Amino acid sequence: MMKLMRAPNLLIGQHWINVLAISGIACELHNRYLNGALGEIPADQCAPELWLVDERDEMMARKLIDAASHGPSAGSPSWRCAQCGETLEAQFTVCWQCGTARNPLDG
Repeated sequence: MMKLMRAPNLLIGQHWINVLAISGIACELHNRYLNGALGEIPADQCAPELWLVDERDEMMARKLIDAASHGPSAGSPSWRCAQCGETLEAQFTVCWQCGTARNPLDG
């Protein structure tokens, strides 16, 4: 396993885990509950951490997290859900109609 990065908070850390999982990258979120120890443990040791199961996924994982952090560029096209056919705006990563996750390779 390889430590990929620290997340600014638990919510963003879990979002990044979800982004990687959709792309087939195995990753674990560590330090989920250490925020309660803040003050007893140094702040930089309490942040959620993303750990890759396979270090060969590092480059792709960093690209995906960077893209997820910035969101779609202005004017990005809508996408169509492969499961139900619903058309969704670019900023949505899950179909509101059926709950199917967008395939990141579909643009």
